[in-house]
Amino acid sequence: MSGNAFCLGLGVGTKSSKGEWLEVFYAQPVYEPCNNLIKALTDAVGYEGGNQAIELDQEKLAAVEAAFIERNAEDQAAIAATLKGSEQPLVLCILADDDAPSSTPETYLKLQLISHRIVEPHSINLNGMFGLLPNVAWTNQGAIALDELPQRQLEARARGELIDVHSVDKFPKMANYVVPTGTRIAATSRVRLGAYIGEGTTIMHEGFVNFNAGTKGTSMVEGRISAGVVVGKGSDLGGGCSTMGTLSGGNDVVISVGEGCLLGANAGLGIPLGDRCTVEAGLYVTGGSKVVVLDDQNNAVETVKASQLAGKSDLLFRRNSINGRIEVKTNKSAIELNHELHANN
Repeated sequence: MSGNAFCLGLGVGTKSSKGEWLEVFYAQPVYEPCNNLIKALTDAVGYEGGNQAIELDQEKLAAVEAAFIERNAEDQAAIAATLKGSEQPLVLCILADDDAPSSTPETYLKLQLISHRIVEPHSINLNGMFGLLPNVAWTNQGAIALDELPQRQLEARARGELIDVHSVDKFPKMANYVVPTGTRIAATSRVRLGAYIGEGTTIMHEGFVNFNAGTKGTSMVEGRISAGVVVGKGSDLGGGCSTMGTLSGGNDVVISVGEGCLLGANAGLGIPLGDRCTVEAGLYVTGGSKVVVLDDQNNAVETVKASQLAGKSDLLFRRNSINGRIEVKTNKSAIELNHELHANN
């Protein structure tokens, strides 16, 4: 291997009674581990290169711990020591390259790379991940395979206990795997594993963050950050606002919010925003919305599709309360904006 491997993780997880992985927890994923460490793990567990999820018994775990100690990977050695004697399924996942994941342990490792803020959204290959994530009952007794849930519930009732099913989903909540430093999350069930929550972000009770999405820095989130949407530092999402994702509706445009932006309460966004933009409360702007460009005297200069304003900074989108049209103002002159819009025509 000419360069370092992509990543590795020593994990402990849950399997169904059929031996199928339901989920994997990686306490401290390693990004771009050095080749000397990979060589030591190769000797320890017979790693043969490529992307592999290697299941470990206690003997192999001891060999992995020794390999970590040999290469001065003290944090990883401590994780291995903690897992000694565990009866839970253990796995060493080594990814030589950032190829599409091919197993549940690989997928969980990549999602946790994002939530640990080791890599940013859209920076790694997650193609095909949905088919590798089983739909699971997430309960107060951990992950349970759906076809095993009725029997587990009956057995719990027979003991005078209750299995509390928090959700039925392919994704668990992020906070059960990682809580990023410097964040506040009022309702942890509303942030999925694979979210990227920047330092200084507060997510209020109604805020929601999907996987491969999140905030780059200090932000207040009281609205919805859909899958794939990234919000720049210093931006606020007001109560009930929504950003359009790329999972449904045929939308192949990656929506983003620049730095220092404000989405008002119950607003909606279907185009990428530049920096220092505002969308008025209650206004939903999609790519096909017709928008009237105003000059500094509030005179109409031109009507364009909102998609033509994608990525441009210092815009205020508002609804005219008299005639109902969507208007945009800017701290640039409308003539400057008009020239910018048509510069490449």
